[in-house]
Amino acid sequence: MKKKLCVIALLVICLAIAAYGTSAYFTHEETATNVITSGSIKVELQEWSDTGNGLVPFEDIDGVLPGMEISKIVQVKNVGGQAAWIRVSADKAIQLADGVEGEVDLSLISYDLNTEFWTEKDGFYYYNTILQPNEVTEPLFTKVIFSATMSNMYQNSKAVISVTAQATQVANNGTCALDAAGWPAE
Repeated sequence: MKKKLCVIALLVICLAIAAYGTSAYFTHEETATNVITSGSIKVELQEWSDTGNGLVPFEDIDGVLPGMEISKIVQVKNVGGQAAWIRVSADKAIQLADGVEGEVDLSLISYDLNTEFWTEKDGFYYYNTILQPNEVTEPLFTKVIFSATMSNMYQNSKAVISVTAQATQVANNGTCALDAAGWPAE
């Protein structure tokens, strides 16, 4: 009888161990913690002047006369961690000298726009290709041209070229800069 009880007890123990192992196999559980960090979109506007001995940062220029061409190279560098679509606005203004009155003609100032790499739409110039991190765009323009037909009304006046660069992400955001969403509001 003791032998039968031992065999039955041993059989019950084996069945219990098998059942526990099967239960553990079907109820295994793990926890994983994942951190997702978004990338950064950041650009830097670069303005250079070609002195003939190399490029130097652009600085204000005095003594400009009608018919002159001033070296002003406008580029954008992607200093963020993600690829970006780029757009730039370039606005002209002329502040007449004190005591001078008249209607300012902004068409007397022009740029040598780079239409191979940039497309104009709605007052902005959109870069035609993706700008990867640490890359620099082709220049939007390389010089500012003052018309030879500028009259004496513009003597001692001040021409201001305001350039602004903007960027938005490339990932899941259109096939080109013109289609992209997320541009800063005006």
